[in-house]
Amino acid sequence: MKKTGFLFLVMLAGRVAAVAQTMPEKLRISGVYPHLAVFNDHSKTPKADDGTIAYKNAYGDGGECGIGAIVPWAGKLWMVTYSPHKPQGSSDKLYSITPDLVQTIHPESIGGTPANRMIHKESDQLIISNYFIDKKGGIRTIPFSTMPGRMTATARHLTDPADKVYFYDMEGMLYEVNVHDLAVNKLFHKPVPGWHGKGAYTSQGLLVIANNGEEAVFKLDPAALKAGTLPKNKEEMGALASWDGTGWKIVERKQFTDVTGPGGIYGAPDDKSPLWSIGWDRRSVILKLLDGGQWYTYRLPKATHTYDHRGGWYTEWPRIREVGNGKMLMDMHGMFYDFPKTFSCANSAGIRPVSTHLRYIPDFCSWNGKLVLSTDETTILENPMAGRAVSNLWFGSFDELKEWGTPNAWGGPWVNDTVKAGMPSDAFLVNGREGKVLHLVHKAPTPVTFTIEVDKAGNNHWQIYKTITVGAGGYGYFIFPESFSANWVRFKTDKNCVASAYLYFNGRPNHTAIADPVFAALAGAADKAPFNASYIRPAGHNTNLQVLPFIHAKATYREVNEKLEYLKPAADSTVQMNRLMPVKKDFDTDAASVIVTDKTGTFRLPKGDAAYDQPFAGQWPRGRRELESERLMLNAHGSFYEIGREAGYKAMRPVTTHNKKIMDFCTWRGLLVLSGTKANAAPDGHYFSDGANGLWFGAIDDLWKLGKPRGEGGVWKNSDVKAGKPSLPYLMTGYDKKTVTLSADKTVTITLEVDVDLNGWQTYQQIKVPAGKTIMHRFPSGYSAHWIRAVADRDCKATVWLKYE
Repeated sequence: MKKTGFLFLVMLAGRVAAVAQTMPEKLRISGVYPHLAVFNDHSKTPKADDGTIAYKNAYGDGGECGIGAIVPWAGKLWMVTYSPHKPQGSSDKLYSITPDLVQTIHPESIGGTPANRMIHKESDQLIISNYFIDKKGGIRTIPFSTMPGRMTATARHLTDPADKVYFYDMEGMLYEVNVHDLAVNKLFHKPVPGWHGKGAYTSQGLLVIANNGEEAVFKLDPAALKAGTLPKNKEEMGALASWDGTGWKIVERKQFTDVTGPGGIYGAPDDKSPLWSIGWDRRSVILKLLDGGQWYTYRLPKATHTYDHRGGWYTEWPRIREVGNGKMLMDMHGMFYDFPKTFSCANSAGIRPVSTHLRYIPDFCSWNGKLVLSTDETTILENPMAGRAVSNLWFGSFDELKEWGTPNAWGGPWVNDTVKAGMPSDAFLVNGREGKVLHLVHKAPTPVTFTIEVDKAGNNHWQIYKTITVGAGGYGYFIFPESFSANWVRFKTDKNCVASAYLYFNGRPNHTAIADPVFAALAGAADKAPFNASYIRPAGHNTNLQVLPFIHAKATYREVNEKLEYLKPAADSTVQMNRLMPVKKDFDTDAASVIVTDKTGTFRLPKGDAAYDQPFAGQWPRGRRELESERLMLNAHGSFYEIGREAGYKAMRPVTTHNKKIMDFCTWRGLLVLSGTKANAAPDGHYFSDGANGLWFGAIDDLWKLGKPRGEGGVWKNSDVKAGKPSLPYLMTGYDKKTVTLSADKTVTITLEVDVDLNGWQTYQQIKVPAGKTIMHRFPSGYSAHWIRAVADRDCKATVWLKYE
């Protein structure tokens, strides 16, 4: 009997082992598991006739499906999704994921627009959204009927931290909740100005809250405020404010998001622990420090302008958070920073840029040996090319982030600001960057001397590094040598004036001009062989990807499921796809360059491969499309550019020059999907097909690996030029090696002007061009501005040609 049982167990064990060996692993592509994608109910979202919805009117479920918070707890990864503006709940869910990546939707889910999370040490509970989760995974919920709001932060209590916590809502409501019986007490309805609340944290006897917008949700009576007033000027947007339990104070009337400290989601370890908050204004990113009861201000550059908006809508919960092994990561305005847990006034050293990114990231954490990023990705906000909103998680490592975008960025402490003589600017980060160029501008009628001071060790000890005199009402630049090393830099002037001090950082490119082998399936722009091209779209009627071939494909309408299997559905959506997805050329070209126009102006961009001058098999590649929530990607003449919905073309940045036949593109289930593959492409982990048609699948930040931005073109090419009339602006930011050649049919002086801070033009250099001669100028290594243009001093026929390598 025992022997038989033993043999049975051996046989059973062998059978189980055999099953385990043959069980397919869960599909993972570029750090994304498609089966973990999250959706909500979009059926009640009000839409316009064209299928789009405006952000302000997106009050139904499913306008977006962001993952607002993720926290490891009770052996699982917990997360919540959100729809826009749902203070009374929505179809969004509370999820948990096991270490073997099994996802559970919990029946206690009440939805809403949550992004708050905190671990309450004394009661051993995870608080996420309105849920209280004990160490065994038991869930209790505060209903919205008891505590309505879009919960954005949970913080430790000032006087009873063992038994109570604070909940902060986006519209400004502040509650205190008993963690044992979940009794709710509303403390304030709207204590301070600013809207679109984001962060809250308790330290040094203060509760500090952050608002990152100034678009009112309801009419606000200024007399009802406990501190502060309605905005007095355009600079006053959002607020950072503190409460000591008796009274409120405004710390700064700017747009702020996260508020935290070295204790992270557990709260401050003691009452002396420093507190940090991140925000921004038109100049740069702001890092506020509360240390020893005093506030200090530091500034960092922006990697992108896509987050800039008066309402704060395009800046969803950037964080400073621990990501394993005691390491902290900061994410702000499209840039990852290595952030030291020791950051304080006496020790401000160690903040270092890691990379830029395209993914829109509400939260991140370390779990199960991986760095995990959440997203707010595919939305239907003004985006009819997506059928429903969907987001997912990315699993990877800290080191993998370094393979994303080169940490190019810009910003400064002064932009056209009134400056007092001898008064130092805020400290500005210069640690860990290469190719630093400082732009100095002033409007004084006499020369101004700028003094550059540095804090080398991050110990608040400042010393003079250099002085630079800029002529009357003039512009000058200074390129820091490669040997330059410091943590912070600041500036002074020798007289009262209106001045700008603005820096550009050009890191050594993370990638060359050669595309990574993961893109082997994509057809090259100049390839003559047949290729496949399809319209692609996240479906609205289910969770599949809709695919409609339109070039060199015998296949008909198909759908792709979470296993990346091609299906022939019962319902054929060919008519729908043809109605929603036709491609129109979103840019123009002339002999000189690409030309784009939107509400912010008309601009010129470099050209890529000459093959883009004509359509491919009679079809133009798609130009503009939203890939991340409220962010557009422009595919123009072989390059991708990131475009902010509000910031527009004026504030665009280049991402990659691919020179591929990318005919359409979208995000779906957390994946980037590209159409335009070789007809003979082979499966390689990124290419999936049904034999007749195939697509490329990866992640959006794979785009950096397609090749560094490059190209060439002109502001003029044998153009008839009028004296004193500037050319159109030509993109300059984000490119590596830059040269310009100039020629004309008459002897002429051509002035090259640069727009450094999107605030006006400065003279870079005047170049005399003899008739019939070609003059070549190489821009100094590290020099950059956002735009460049040319002005001639007489009528002529001229060429000004820029080449970016």
